[in-house]
Amino acid sequence: MKHREKPKYSVRQNVCFMVRTAWEKRRRVLLLCVVVAAIKVALDLAQLYVTPEILTRVEQGVPVGELLTTIGFFTAALLLLQGAAAYCDAIRMPGEVDVRCAIIRMISRKSGETSYPNVHDSKILKLEEQAQRATSGNDDAAEHIWRTLTELLANLGGFAVYLLLFSRLSRFLILLVVLTAAADFFVSHYISEWEYRHRDEREQYDKELHYFLTQPRQIQLAKDIRVFGLVPWLRELREKSMKALSAFIARRERTYLWANVADVALTLLRNGIAYAYLIRQTLVHGWPASTFLLYFTAVSGAASWVTGILTQCSQLHKESIDLSKIQEYLNIPEPFRFEGGAQPPAADGYELRLENVSFRYPGTERDILSHIDLTIHPGEKLAVVGLNGAGKTTMVMLLCGFYDPTEGRVLLNGQDIREFDRSAYYRLFSAVFQGFSILDTTIAECVAQTTEHIDRVKVDHCLAQAGLTEAIAKFPQGVDTHFGREVYLDGVQLSGGQTQRLMLARALYKDGPILVLDEPTAALDPIAENDIYQKYSDMTAGKTSVFISHRLASTRFCDRILFIADGGIAEEGTHKELLAKGGAYAELFAVQSRYYQEGGVQDEEES
Repeated sequence: MKHREKPKYSVRQNVCFMVRTAWEKRRRVLLLCVVVAAIKVALDLAQLYVTPEILTRVEQGVPVGELLTTIGFFTAALLLLQGAAAYCDAIRMPGEVDVRCAIIRMISRKSGETSYPNVHDSKILKLEEQAQRATSGNDDAAEHIWRTLTELLANLGGFAVYLLLFSRLSRFLILLVVLTAAADFFVSHYISEWEYRHRDEREQYDKELHYFLTQPRQIQLAKDIRVFGLVPWLRELREKSMKALSAFIARRERTYLWANVADVALTLLRNGIAYAYLIRQTLVHGWPASTFLLYFTAVSGAASWVTGILTQCSQLHKESIDLSKIQEYLNIPEPFRFEGGAQPPAADGYELRLENVSFRYPGTERDILSHIDLTIHPGEKLAVVGLNGAGKTTMVMLLCGFYDPTEGRVLLNGQDIREFDRSAYYRLFSAVFQGFSILDTTIAECVAQTTEHIDRVKVDHCLAQAGLTEAIAKFPQGVDTHFGREVYLDGVQLSGGQTQRLMLARALYKDGPILVLDEPTAALDPIAENDIYQKYSDMTAGKTSVFISHRLASTRFCDRILFIADGGIAEEGTHKELLAKGGAYAELFAVQSRYYQEGGVQDEEES
C-alpha cells in the first residue's frame, strides 16, 4: 500500500498563511467568515423553534391575531437572516477571489523569478503544478477554505448551543447523536477519500479527452490531418479515451451507491431510537406535542452539526495538503542571490571570464565542459562553434548565469557573478536563444517587451536591422498587427525565419551591453543567413558579443573563434588562422562550404 507523503506544513500553519494573506489583501473576508457563521447558527435556531413555538400557541388556545403575530415574527426573522446570509456571501466572494488571485500572483512571480536550475527540476515542476492546481478555480483550496472555515465555525457554534438544549435530557441521547453522526461521517469520509485518491486519475482522463477533442481544431495540425488521413486514428483515440472515462465514472457511482445505502440505514437507526426514547419521555413526563417536536427536531439538527464538524475538519485537512504545496513552492530555496546581492558595476565595457570551469547538469555524472579557461574581452565578438552536443549552448548558459559551474568561477570584470543580484546581472544581456517563446501581442510590443512607453522609432530601426521592414509593411496594421492566433483571431503567423528575425529585433531593442546569439539564423536559408551576417558587425559594434553557430561561414565576422570538442576548447583563433591550421575546424568548414556554394553563397576566402 502506497503511503501518502506527510505535508511539510501543518493545518495550523496553512490556516495562518491564509489568514495573513487575507489580512494583507482583503481583511473583510475574515470578518465576514465570523458574521456568516453566526448568522447560520441563528438561522438554524430560528428554524428549530418556529414550528414548536407555533404549536405551543395553538395548544394554549391563543387568539388568532396573536398566533398570526407569532407566525409573522418568525417569518420576518427567517427572511431577515436568510437575506443577511445571502448578502454577506455575495460581498464575501469577491474578496475570496482577490485573496486567491493574490496567491496566484505570488506563484507566478516565483515561477518567473526563481533560479533557472529550478525551472528544470522535475520535483519543483511537479510542486509548481500542484500549487497552481490549488489556486485554479473557485472550488479549489486557496478559495474554498473560507467556506470550509465558515462552515466549521457555524457547526461548532451550533453544536455548542444544542448541547445546552440537551443538558436537560439524558446523556444517552447526546451519545446517540454523536455516535451515529460519527458513523455517518466515516461513510461520507470514505467517499471523499475515494475521490481524493482518484483525483489525479480523473484529471488524467479529462486531460486526455480534452486533448483529443481539441487537437483536430489546431491550425498547426490541419495539414497533417488531411494529408495523412488522421481522422480515423484521432476518432479511435477519442473513443478509447471516452470509454476509459465512462468506466471510471461507473466505478465511482458503484461506490456512491453503497455509501448512500449505509447513510440511509444510519439515519433510520438514529431516528428510530430517538423516536422511541422521546415517546417514552413524553408518556412518562407528560410532555406536550410541541416539546416532543422540539427535541426530535433537535436530535436531527445536532447530528447534522456533529457530522458537519467532522466533515469540515476532514475537508480542512485535505485543503491544508493543497495549501502546503503552495507554501512549499513559494519557499523553495534559491541557489542564486537575488535580493541582497551586489549590483553589477557600471562600465564602458564588460569582460567575461571562465576560470577553470567544469560543469555537469544536475542529476548527471558526465562533465559537459571540463576545466575551461576563457577570457572574452570588452567589445570582442566571439564565435563558439562545434558539432551538436559539444557544449556550445552550455557555455552560453554559464556565461549568462543560468547555471553556476560545478567547479571554477564565472567572472564579470574580475568579480564572481555569484556575488551579484542575479536579476540585475541578467539585465546586462540581450539574447536570442535556440528555444524561444513569443506572447500573442502586437509586433511592436513583442519587440519592446512592454505595453507602455514603446519607442516606436527604435522598434522600426531594430526591425530594419533584422530585415523585417518589408514583410511587416505588408500587414494592414504594420507593427500594431497582432502576432499569433491563440488569443487574437486576426493575428498573423510568421514563417520560421521571420520569427527568428523578430527575436533578433527584440534582442537589439533591449540594447544590452552583452549580446548573445545562440543559433539565431537556424531557420534561415544560406542566402538569408548571409544577409544577416553581413550586418552582424554593425549590429554588435562596441558590444561584448558571443555567437553560437553550427554554420561556420558566419565565423569570419568574429574577432575570435572557439572550436568546442570533447568538453574543452579544441582550437582557437581567427577564421584565417584556423583555416591555416588545417585542423578539425578547417575540415568541417570545407565540408560545409560545398553546400554554401551550391546555394549561391561563397565564403570570401574561397571565392
